[in-house]
Parts: sequence; structure tokens; C-alpha cells
Amino acid sequence: MAISLTRGIKSSILPIFQAESALIGIIFALDSKQRRFDPSFIYSDLRMNQNPDQLISRLSSLSDPARLRIMHLLEGQSLLVNDLAEVLQLPQSTVSRHLKQLSEQGWLVSHREGTSHQYRLWVEELDEGAKSLWALARTQTQDWPAVAQDRLRLQTVLSLRQRDSRWFFAGAARDWDRIRTEFFGTQVSLAAVSALLDSSWVIADLGCGTGALLELLGPVCRRVIGVDNSEDMLAAARQRVQDQTNVELFQADLSALPLETNSVNAAICMMTLSYVPDVQTVLKEAKRVLNSEGRLVIVDILPHHREDFRRQMGQTRMGFGEEELTRLLNDSGFSQVCFRPLTPEPQAKGPALFCSIAR
Repeated sequence: MAISLTRGIKSSILPIFQAESALIGIIFALDSKQRRFDPSFIYSDLRMNQNPDQLISRLSSLSDPARLRIMHLLEGQSLLVNDLAEVLQLPQSTVSRHLKQLSEQGWLVSHREGTSHQYRLWVEELDEGAKSLWALARTQTQDWPAVAQDRLRLQTVLSLRQRDSRWFFAGAARDWDRIRTEFFGTQVSLAAVSALLDSSWVIADLGCGTGALLELLGPVCRRVIGVDNSEDMLAAARQRVQDQTNVELFQADLSALPLETNSVNAAICMMTLSYVPDVQTVLKEAKRVLNSEGRLVIVDILPHHREDFRRQMGQTRMGFGEEELTRLLNDSGFSQVCFRPLTPEPQAKGPALFCSIAR
């Protein structure tokens, strides 16, 4: 795909302007799933711009993935520098540098809000050449995992902005969460929700780690089973639930569960599948131990671009998309699948998550 694009651009634009470095801006906008690139798509509109320096500068301004992500975020709403920094998870100085370059090339408009500036991409105000160039870049990058992650984080930022506006008029009500946490801790809401579970259920936590869920579920279920292949994790879990006689712990691989067929009402994979080399086998095992009315709950990471995060966490995968996970679940015997992206918490530093329920 990159070779096809390079040849197309070289044959139609670059011999005129002698600007081979400008290829970078378009190559970054490629996605391997797209069709063969047709250089006439942009050349027919860009040729009306007779200033080669401006064209080269515009191509160069789109040569960084972060700037392309910024363009996606600013098409449709105005955002502050700190908003963009929070969504992109980049330093404000880095975001400001990208905004400066995009503004200088005429992509963005800004207006002052207090001591800060809001930025926005007004596509309808761009000249025809810029419109065509952005149309191509947007089409080729809109399915990037990073762009999808940004959209989810933007929802959180916009929600917080709206909530802050309400809090301005609510007075002391804005301190209620802090007050409740100081006096009653952070587990009150979780305890209330867990109490809605059927007290006769048997629940298996597959990949239980240090037992945080076991501690929560033990008091409200008949029997809770924790399975993990790490001896150190199980040691921490054992100490955590030592007073709960209905909690059992097993050291085993999730691809060969030490549980009887049709023996549990629900199974939970909480941040587990991203560490599993053979996801299909684990899902089939989960299906085997569930009874006919049983359900599997999966919480894990959405597709992302952060290879450094994957290595740091020791994970084998870069997240799961809805289509992929649904196929894996269907192939494992699950026929009813619900998939829902979770809105990231404001202080969360990792990729966005999803919750899926399968039966």
C-alpha cells in the first residue's frame, strides 16, 4: 500500500515541486485495509493551489500521527490545550507545539477563553485544496485504534466540562464525593451493587490475581472460586480472603480449569485475556464450566497503539475489538454477546476498557 501511494504521488505531484519529503504526510495517513491509492483524488483539487511551498508545508504538517489525531478531535468541537493533552495523554508543551504548526498552516482557528485559547478545525472554511487533503487523511486514519481511544477519552473530558458547569451553581454539593470517600471509603458503591447478586450462585474468577473481586463477592455468594497460574498472586489472594470460608483458590492454567462441567453460575475474566496466548481455548473452558443459564463477564482493553504499555504490562495482545471478541465467543459456544466500551475514569493512565457479557 505504501509503495503504491509513493509511486502515485511521485508520478503526479512531486516531480513538479521536487518535494519528496512531503510524502511523509500522506504515508502516515495510510491504513493497510484501504483500497489502492489514486493520486488523482487529491491532485485534481490541489493543483488549483499554484504555491508549491504552501502545498509542501501542508503535507509536512500532516506528517505526525499526533497532529492527525488532533485534527480528528477538533473537527466538530472547540477544545483547550489542556483538554487535548488529557485526551491524547501527551504533555501540554507537546500539544501546544503541534497546535502551533497546524495553526500556522491554516488548519485551525482559535479564540481566547480567559487566559487560554480554544482551537477548532472548521472544514468549511478551508480552501478546496486543503479540504481535499484533509478528506483523504481523515478517511485513511479514522479507523486507527488511537483515534478510537481518543474519542472515548474525549467523551470523559466533555462530560467533566459539563459537570463542572453544573457544580458551579451547586455550591457545596461538589464536595460530596470527597466527603463520602473520606468518611466511608471507596468500596461503598461496589458493595451495594454486589448485593444485587443471587446469594445461591457459584462464581468463578478466572485469573483472580490478588483476590480483589473474591473479597467483594465472598460475602454475597454461596461459593466463590479463584483460579490463577501465579503462585505469588494466589498467596496475596489467600491472605486477603483468609476469613471467608466459602472462597476456594486453585493454581492452574485457564486453558485447563480444575472445575467440573456445568458447575458455576457465572465466570469473570477481569483484565485476563490480554495475557492469554490462546484466548479461544480459555473461552471454551469458561463455556464448559458454566451451567445452561450461566454467563461470562469479560473486562479488558480496547484496541490501542501503545506498544510500550503492552511490554510494560507483560501482555500478549494490543486489546480486543468488538468484532474480534464476538467471533471468538461465538466460536467457543456463546450465542448471546453484549459488548460495551467503558468511559475512561478521569485519572486513568492506561488504554480504555470494555465490558462484555456472553451466554
